[in-house]
Amino acid sequence: MKRIFLMLLLYCYTTGAFAITRYTFIDTLTTNTTFAPVNLDARPYLQVLTDKTGELTIQQVAQLPFARNGELFHNYKKNNGSENNCWLRLYIKNEGAQEMSAILFAGWHDYLYWYEQAPGDTSRLLMQTGLMVDKGGVERWDHYGFNIKVPAGQTRTYYLHIINKSYNENKLMPTFFSTYAFANFHNTQLDIYRKEAAAILVLLGMLFVFLSISVINYIQLPDRSYIYFAAYILGLILFFALQLESKPYQLSFFHQWPMLKYYWDIPGLLFCFYPMYLLFGNTFLNLKERYPFMERVFTWVAAIVGGLIIVCMYCIWQGLFHLPTIIYSYVYFCTLVPLLAVFVALARRSRHHPLVRFFLYGSVCLYLACLGSFLLHLRPLGLISALGELAAPTMLLIGGVLLQAMFFLAGLSYRNKLAHHERTRTQELLIKQLNKNKELQRKLNEQLEELVKEQTTEILRKKQELEEQRKIQLETEYDKKLTEIELKAIRAQINPHFIFNCLNSIQLFVMQRDYEYAQKYLSDFSYLIRKTLDFSRRNFISLADEITYLNTYLGLEKMRFENRMEYELVVDPVIATAELEIPAMLLQPYVENAVKHGMTNQQQAIGKLSIHFNQVASDMLECVIADNGIGIARSKSLRTLPQHHQSSGMEISQNRAELLNKMYNTEIVIEIIDLAAESEEGSGTVVKILIPQL
Repeated sequence: MKRIFLMLLLYCYTTGAFAITRYTFIDTLTTNTTFAPVNLDARPYLQVLTDKTGELTIQQVAQLPFARNGELFHNYKKNNGSENNCWLRLYIKNEGAQEMSAILFAGWHDYLYWYEQAPGDTSRLLMQTGLMVDKGGVERWDHYGFNIKVPAGQTRTYYLHIINKSYNENKLMPTFFSTYAFANFHNTQLDIYRKEAAAILVLLGMLFVFLSISVINYIQLPDRSYIYFAAYILGLILFFALQLESKPYQLSFFHQWPMLKYYWDIPGLLFCFYPMYLLFGNTFLNLKERYPFMERVFTWVAAIVGGLIIVCMYCIWQGLFHLPTIIYSYVYFCTLVPLLAVFVALARRSRHHPLVRFFLYGSVCLYLACLGSFLLHLRPLGLISALGELAAPTMLLIGGVLLQAMFFLAGLSYRNKLAHHERTRTQELLIKQLNKNKELQRKLNEQLEELVKEQTTEILRKKQELEEQRKIQLETEYDKKLTEIELKAIRAQINPHFIFNCLNSIQLFVMQRDYEYAQKYLSDFSYLIRKTLDFSRRNFISLADEITYLNTYLGLEKMRFENRMEYELVVDPVIATAELEIPAMLLQPYVENAVKHGMTNQQQAIGKLSIHFNQVASDMLECVIADNGIGIARSKSLRTLPQHHQSSGMEISQNRAELLNKMYNTEIVIEIIDLAAESEEGSGTVVKILIPQL
């Protein structure tokens, strides 16, 4: 009778394990030789402890009280609203004569730790696994079944520590299986997920084909649209390949990096469906030229979402796995209406821009697929849980992605066709233009030959003229250099003549034994010698320098004649003496002759000498040197010098004036007037010198 009751109880559990909504909690699972679970619901035998701090150890947990919590378990994907960190405790007593063996399966979770504790002994870790830590191999899903072995007549305590970082938790329905039943459960689950995995693999194959086509086309026709499309496809390939990581019993390509599927889950969708999608549309439709405002919007949205991708990866790195889902939900809902507005705006322009149709059809397919996928999850899961499943790769989403990629690739191919036609048309135009250019080149060559002949004749004539001009120029330069040499020779004659006259004056002055005046005379004479040497090396000096020089010279002569001489220098106020230039050493010989021959008039007690500088025209300076001497004719008649000696100062100055006129193409005019020759009562000499300004 007892055995019949146990069999009925076992039948009830095995036939309606997942349909049980009400059950009686039992502290200890008692077994005997008749206990053979097929899929026994383990919830009635489990006690629960929630770890809110996440810091409890197995030693601490063993000392804490457990309670019953039926709301913890669920047979569907559920959004907990927070991280789930719980401990499950199971007491098993084997009253049979043989060892009790079973498998406990609680679902696929992020972290799972399985402990065993014998009476009077400490707990020991038997197994640890989980979606975030398991690196067991390419087919590792049998790791989620926890072995239970209780020797005959003994009791064991088991602890299962479950941690789910994501708020959307996989179903948590602990069940006991026998070895044979767990193998059947494995096969059943394999059949369930095989179709979806096969669809993902087919999609991956097609995406690889699209990627290859885009790369080949980019090699043939470098266009940034292919780069963005290839990046979009590559992101989708990585995303869907990582989705196999969360499909039980499927081949895993990235089993060595279990966390990679979390890092590229939400960030991968953001990367593919926003930045790459917008950048592709920007270059594919050439929005910068056609729709500048839309181009700026696309660029800014792509940049903002790019920043959100970095934020999502940082949140995952910090263990905040729920935040990327929330970010994606907000981005998804915030872009639903703007994207619809963009589709409407593009649809209105599709007639004038055929590429818009391909972009619009592909975008609408993915838009409807994402919306339909969300609505499919909304009814069974509710709004909160459905938000977390926006990124779930349903068959509808897979179809939308595939259609979008096909439309985009078709658009790129059509764009290649348009580009090819444009190149062909451009080549035809170039060929026609080339033929025209050849004909035009032939005509131009004929005209050029005639022009070359004319130019050659003209060049020969110009060459002959240049040769003649060159000869004339060489002759002019030769005459100019010769004139300069002659001018230097005249200046070399002026210097010794003037120094000789000065030394005669100094000798006479010293012989009179007036040493005080001799010292002052020598001082002024040394200054005069320095200036004389300086001016002799220059062709022109300023009028101010000439006046200072003449003042010094006349001061010396006045001292020599013992104040029997008076002189004055009068300058027209309108003359800028510092800016106006005259030939160097041109006036000094005439002043010297006026002093020497004008101071010997016996009829005059005091010899007078005046020098006037007048601006007779805007470009003409007049210098008048007048004395009250005996005049030129009488001076010649009274000359007592030897026949071989002659005063050459004025002659040299006259020659120098002529050379300056020849060298600088000027007209220096020197006029000497003997007042005694014009009137018997008159006496003295007047020298007028007209100096034009260069």
